[in-house]
Amino acid sequence: MQMQALQQRIEAEGRNLGSDILKIDSILNHQLDPQLMYEMGVEIGRRFSGVKVDRILTAEISGIAPALMAAYALNVPVVYARKIKPITMFGPVFLETAPSHTKNAEVNLLVSAEFMPPGQDVLIIDDFLATGQTLRALARIIESARSRVAGVAVVVEKTFEGGRDYMLSKGYHVPIEALVQITGMDDGKITFAED
Repeated sequence: MQMQALQQRIEAEGRNLGSDILKIDSILNHQLDPQLMYEMGVEIGRRFSGVKVDRILTAEISGIAPALMAAYALNVPVVYARKIKPITMFGPVFLETAPSHTKNAEVNLLVSAEFMPPGQDVLIIDDFLATGQTLRALARIIESARSRVAGVAVVVEKTFEGGRDYMLSKGYHVPIEALVQITGMDDGKITFAED
């Protein structure tokens, strides 16, 4: 089910840059609308209200705002994977890599074991579900911490890139929720799923 307020903003401000890249910098990836972020968090919280969630894991930077708002709605902590290890991160660290669609390179995802204890039910939240490889890397971090993936929530799913099927094929039979689904980006257009 599409989140109408978000879809309307993407229709008004989103830009199809070609090569399946959607620019929503005025909504999420550079500028943030606090009210819209709050509404996204409430909606994610509503969709996962019946799922046991102990904490949320996301990737910096664009996943942090929706993850924080969802964490507020679910009353759980949010942990984000760093791309560069700061000098303050020491001790055991979980490290995975994933290809970045917009950077055209592999990126590191690092989480201090201090903030990813074992035995947790962890909800993954990110800005996009495209190929599913970033979400899979975050899931591997959760598994390395001897915890469980409780579900996946994304702001935008590009269904035509197959990420949902990829996650399912890797054995993640958990709720996967997208606030907005885009079914195509041909000829400079942005085509949304029908409710």
